[in-house]
Order: sequence, then structure tokens, then C-alpha cells
Amino acid sequence: MEKDKEAAGHAPVNPQPSTLDLSPGDQTLTAPADTPLLEIYRALPDGLYPPFPPVELPGGLGGLVARGGFGQNFFFGAEVLGVTFRAPSGRVVRAGGRTVKNVQGYDLTRPFVGSFGVLGQALEVTLRLRPGLAAGHLRGPGRLDDFDLADSPARFVWEVGGFVHLLHFGHPAEVERALAPLASRPGTQEGQPEDLRALFPGGIGPHGTEPGREDSGRQASGGGVAARDRRFGWVDGEARPEVPALFARMAARL
Repeated sequence: MEKDKEAAGHAPVNPQPSTLDLSPGDQTLTAPADTPLLEIYRALPDGLYPPFPPVELPGGLGGLVARGGFGQNFFFGAEVLGVTFRAPSGRVVRAGGRTVKNVQGYDLTRPFVGSFGVLGQALEVTLRLRPGLAAGHLRGPGRLDDFDLADSPARFVWEVGGFVHLLHFGHPAEVERALAPLASRPGTQEGQPEDLRALFPGGIGPHGTEPGREDSGRQASGGGVAARDRRFGWVDGEARPEVPALFARMAARL
């Protein structure tokens, strides 16, 4: 998959001048937390990829990091090198940094990722970018439960609207192997960038985290689940998982 210039577009998502700080040599990118995800895709040169698939979700980059990513088939926390956030107390905290070897603030960067806003609101995020000689994105009819993807090498795996998506980048042979489960399936098409925000007008949260509900998260076609990846079924609304007491105490100290 080369970045689809027509589908993704060249025009910015909003008329504001871009404030993305891209360092291709270091393979890092620093951006304001409200940056739309597809704007980041458009800004990257060919051969560099961010740690999320080409979908638009509520909350932009900061929301994605607070939820712990979307669709990834790897440890998302390792791809977030730094985050500046406003803690519940109002204090602005700068954790981590742009250099991959920089461990300053490490103990706050990793807990912030996937904290669902408990530690505060992201203001700026630094991501690690990954190189790939080739990339592919296929979209085929079905549900995640229809496939044996436990050992899938695909970097991204998700389901939305009755279609399963597989996306991978790397060596061409790796890409072909990662997309094989969908490649011969009838109805499979090349995937395109998608704006999913209309599915989540009230924000996005993991299914089953509301009080009194159990997390089935098994069918993206039922229970109000609008999208699904290998972590959660995702529903409209900003519900978040129960906060462990120790984590809540850490947040209160910031």
C-alpha cells in the first residue's frame, strides 16, 4: 500500500498551519495532541509509518494515546517516546523525550499510554516512526472471529462495518504473508483511509466498561459495538475501564 494520494488527500484536515515536527533521520514525530490522525499520515514521507492504521477517531492523537492505540498487533506503549500532559491538578508534566534512548520521564510516559484520561489530558505527543520497504492494506467481509489471527504477523488488525482489515509494512515478502488470510477471500478489496468519527458521536470507549455490564466485545455487529480490534470492542461514549486504586493514587499525586 502506497499512501493513496487521492483517498488521503493533500489538503490539511483543518485550515490551521501544520505544527508537526517531523524528524525522518531520527524516525520520530512530535505533534500537538489535537492533531487528526489522517493528517499525520499525509505528512509522512513514503516509507515511514506511524503506530496506528489510517483511520480517524475522536480525540485525534491525544485521544488515541490515552486509549492505548487502536488496531495494533504489538506493544503500543513502546511507540510513544514522550508526552506532555496537564494533570488533574492543573500541573503540566513533560515525560520522556524525542530521542529513542532518552529514558527521562519513562515512568510517566508508559503509564500515561492507555490511562483513559486518568492521569490527565495530553497536550503534545512524540511518536516513534517505523520504516517499511512495502506496505499493504486489505479489507474483506467477515468478523475477526472468522479468522485464526492469534499468530498473525500483520501489524494492524481491526474490524468495522462487517469488514476485517489487515495492514502491514516491511519487506514485500512479509507484507504478502501478513495479508494472506484476506488475499484470496471473495469480496476482499484494497483498504483505504477511513474517518470513523461518525460512529462515535459521543466519544469512543471500550465495550463492557460501564457499571453493571460484562465485556463480551466479541461481535462488532451487536451490543452497540461499532468497531473492534484485538484489545476491545469499541462503542459510542467515553466509558473507561475501572481504575486500580494504586493508579488512582498516582494520579492524585500529580
